[in-house]
Amino acid sequence: METFLKLKKLIKNPLYQAQKQKSMINLNLNIIDAPIIKLIKNFNNLPYCFTLQSCYGHFLYKGQKDSHNLAPLPITNTINKTVYKIAYIVFCIEKSVLGTWLFKALKKITAIDHKNIQFCCAQWFWEKQINSYVLQVEPDRFKHKDKVILDYKEALYIEKIRNKFFIQLNNLLENI
Repeated sequence: METFLKLKKLIKNPLYQAQKQKSMINLNLNIIDAPIIKLIKNFNNLPYCFTLQSCYGHFLYKGQKDSHNLAPLPITNTINKTVYKIAYIVFCIEKSVLGTWLFKALKKITAIDHKNIQFCCAQWFWEKQINSYVLQVEPDRFKHKDKVILDYKEALYIEKIRNKFFIQLNNLLENI
């Protein structure tokens, strides 16, 4: 999946409410990564936003092959490389006063670390749902990939950024 495309402007979507309702009916919380279930629920409770897809971000390495691993990376010097499945949330945002405010607030999340967090669009999401935006945690040089190989030191750093990312999103929701 190529996630990164140039950010598109919000456009009017007269079908937004019906699309949100359909998406909420089809939402299966059992497939959402446990650490972000509440976050996803809270975004979906906003009338001007709903989520389309998400991932907490998973690290696989020697001795850890669970593709849905949620455990923190161990502090060790025995691991050289790790596979990182990116952390991201895909949002659909209504073009409204509050939707525009949320769009701008989500864009500011990248300030945590501009080199490792992107706010973007993905063509295949946009084709299915206009006004869909991806907020992702990934080294900028890999922004077009959904899974990458990182050296272990960088993986530890990305994990730290991912954790800040989700804390900041929770803080954003608390201040709405």
